[in-house]
Amino acid sequence: MNLKHIAAGATALVLAVACSPGPSQQQGAPEGPATTQVPTENVTLSLVSTPESGAAVKATIAGFRTKHPNITINYQDTNYDDYNKSLNLSLASEQAPDIVLLNSVGTTVKDKLVRSLAPYEQAYGWDKVYPSTQLAQWRVAANGSTLGTGDLYAAPAGFSIVGVYVNKAKAAKLGITLPVTTLADFEAALAKAKGAGEVPLQLGNAEGHSAFVVQLIGQSQDGAENAAKWTFGTKGSSFDTAGNRSGAQKLKEWADKGYVPSGANGVDLQGAVAKFTGGEGLFFVDGNWDAAKIADGLKADAGFFAFPGAKATAIGTSVAFGISSRSKNPAAAAAFLDYLHSQTASVEQFRIGFMPADPTAAKPDANTLMADVVAAWTRVNADNGLVGFNNNATATMNSTLVSATQELIGGKTDPNGFIAAVQGEWAKTHG
Repeated sequence: MNLKHIAAGATALVLAVACSPGPSQQQGAPEGPATTQVPTENVTLSLVSTPESGAAVKATIAGFRTKHPNITINYQDTNYDDYNKSLNLSLASEQAPDIVLLNSVGTTVKDKLVRSLAPYEQAYGWDKVYPSTQLAQWRVAANGSTLGTGDLYAAPAGFSIVGVYVNKAKAAKLGITLPVTTLADFEAALAKAKGAGEVPLQLGNAEGHSAFVVQLIGQSQDGAENAAKWTFGTKGSSFDTAGNRSGAQKLKEWADKGYVPSGANGVDLQGAVAKFTGGEGLFFVDGNWDAAKIADGLKADAGFFAFPGAKATAIGTSVAFGISSRSKNPAAAAAFLDYLHSQTASVEQFRIGFMPADPTAAKPDANTLMADVVAAWTRVNADNGLVGFNNNATATMNSTLVSATQELIGGKTDPNGFIAAVQGEWAKTHG
């Protein structure tokens, strides 16, 4: 997937529809008070999502149907690239789905393709269920592009966290102490792996996932709060910071030194997962949406830790669902969104690697990969270090990060050019 792979997405952007919304689409604004009363008549809803979160969503639908047998939810699985390219068009059509996975707000809110959830947030008390930081990335200001304030447009299910996977057997063989807590130690480990003939840092960058490396280094040095301002589109923010310059420079240096595979630009994320679970790589920067695959592949050798830094920071977001403006049954759809933080749904979310909406469901077995993921999640939240995905900063930022990181790794641009391209894209939307 593209950067925010949230099922994970995790993580890319929804494209704009070619035409402006017609009258039937102008339903995104709050329509007055809502109640928590669930329809008692037979209702059929449609839901579209991506395969990464499919197993958890299907199990959640089954649990919801047990509670509300009169509500049928038809699930549609769409592969990631097609999903992100077609979702806005689908929402604008006469056959629009009722419930949709939102990988980002993109232009979907601005084009009024999804309904404001403000009335349901108040009715169900979601602001008391979720920490404010977990809802902030799904709040959109009246301008339709600035995040963090305004109405809520999606309700979270599971949460993602991007950190560092490690092959613990290789680390032990190389004499590397885990977890690695400083960037200097991390680079020393990369050099040691290279010297031993290992792939230091597994990477697939066909979809721009090396942007994770730049962002993690940048926000660990600049601070999560400062980094989040740029991601949310706060006026006056700039990508041209000491941390982001360091991140771009390190990524280029690591590519030049052979710390990442030479063919990384031609390998997608799941290809890199396959290589890592096949034993190629000491470290791998990826999200917890791939935890189940990596645990199955590496077994007891699979480990995970928050990216090295004085304070723990991570890239993260939620698997979140919105309601189509065209839905004829928003009350039933809102009831399903409320069910996403139930114990049953949370157990399914955690089973496939997400941090659950109900934190009591995060009960991993000791000395497992998921125990490492939970420890990293706990540390990041304690340091208030979770930052949304940079590729969600504008509706077209993902494409810019894909091309700019590929050029940086391929030697076709330098850190200055990379920084200028990313900030230039941001300025088109946020000024």
